[in-house]
Amino acid sequence: MSQVAQFIKDHQLDAMRMGGKKVGAGRSRFIEVLNPFTEQCIGTVPKATLEEVREAYAIAHAYKPKLSRYERAAILNKAAALVRDHLDDIANLITAEAGLCIKDAVYEAGRVSDVLLFGAQEVLKDDGQIFSCDLTHHGKQRRVYTQRAPLLGVITAITPFNHPMNQVAHKVIPSIATNNRMVLKPSEKVPYSAIYFADLLYEAGLPPEMLSVITGDPREIADEMLTHPAVDLITFTGGVAIGKYIADKAGYRRIVLELGGNDPLIVMEDADLEEASNLAVQGSYKNSGQRCTAVKRMLVHQSVAEQFTDLVVQKTKAWSYGDPANPDNLMGTVIDEAAAQFFESRVNEAVAKGARLLVGNQRRGALYSPTVLDQVTPDMMLVKEETFGPVSPIIQFNNIDEAIQIANGTAYGLSSGVCTNRMVYIVRFVNELQMGTVNVREVPGYRLELTPFGGIKDSGLGYKEGVQEAMKSFTNIKTYSLPWA
Repeated sequence: MSQVAQFIKDHQLDAMRMGGKKVGAGRSRFIEVLNPFTEQCIGTVPKATLEEVREAYAIAHAYKPKLSRYERAAILNKAAALVRDHLDDIANLITAEAGLCIKDAVYEAGRVSDVLLFGAQEVLKDDGQIFSCDLTHHGKQRRVYTQRAPLLGVITAITPFNHPMNQVAHKVIPSIATNNRMVLKPSEKVPYSAIYFADLLYEAGLPPEMLSVITGDPREIADEMLTHPAVDLITFTGGVAIGKYIADKAGYRRIVLELGGNDPLIVMEDADLEEASNLAVQGSYKNSGQRCTAVKRMLVHQSVAEQFTDLVVQKTKAWSYGDPANPDNLMGTVIDEAAAQFFESRVNEAVAKGARLLVGNQRRGALYSPTVLDQVTPDMMLVKEETFGPVSPIIQFNNIDEAIQIANGTAYGLSSGVCTNRMVYIVRFVNELQMGTVNVREVPGYRLELTPFGGIKDSGLGYKEGVQEAMKSFTNIKTYSLPWA
């Protein structure tokens, strides 16, 4: 038995957490969790029944949290300390179930700690507003006040595989910070990080009724999690098709959708090419390219395309990949062999249509090499749709108008990066790119855990995540007024 498999067994991570109780370990209906690199089973999780899902919502809905701001902040601060104390355990767990290299897994654990600390800080801020009423000729000597209250019902959270703990943290922590109750379903491919995170929160003092973690086959339980009468809000991070299904299914409920991206890095003729090429490879290959904000397309001015391409190829060849547990590697696997095969087929299709493969497109199981292509055109599926892996397609353009047209020419609108020092270009990109984020001289994915984050078009409905925005989404605003002489 591997060290991680033993850790999973010792901590009973093979059981769901329902109001803090460990449920379902060792049952005959289970899902195997595979290490993407070794292809070995590291453990199982139970397939929840519909009755168990309903019980989880009943537990959550019956509980009425009454934690003070001080108590919520204390729980989140203690949990942050626990994450830091168990950094190696968390990183090894993420690497084993997701195939991310240990460097990326350590970074993710650090981000989780950041979210906890930001959440603790935000809890202590007064979130009310005051409005004077004697502002017009018919005004009154009154004041209107606002205060935020937890939702009446339960929050359903559904998280993806690419950030096994950080995506969970971004949903769970704002829920705790606002005194809400949540039923969470992590990706069945990476359930252990979510379960372990829940345990750390319980250890930090979280009333267990405020968070349940359900595992199982989404085809069996997802509809119940979307339509249960106790559900007030659904927050989902994942693919566009599933997001649109949730939107159709949710009915009269609030939904927060953080969906896919097809994020460009735009390199203008005045760009620092050393800097731009560094951003290009980091944005493409960190987290094995499995980020909705990863660099999915490199749009490069034709006058600097040759030099930029040479630099990207050079740096891609130096980007070490392989065994994710090897601390010398900068990239591990993608989530599974099927995903790697999909990237390989997308690249082969582009090559068949005229793209030039410069490096990569090597696959062994779930291990897929960093890959660079040029002579890519916007109509190729490789760049027309989201390719969720370590692929760097280079598209040339002639001027800023064409760059903006190409960047906006997909169904997605999540994030972007632009490499230029010219203010006239920067202003146009900020104003004209149809994206939720425009980062100047930075990768599309740059953000703080605190700041608003989200997209438009097929990347989302315009509602933002990030600690502050999520806390707003997870509350009801009540106004009241008082006489004020």
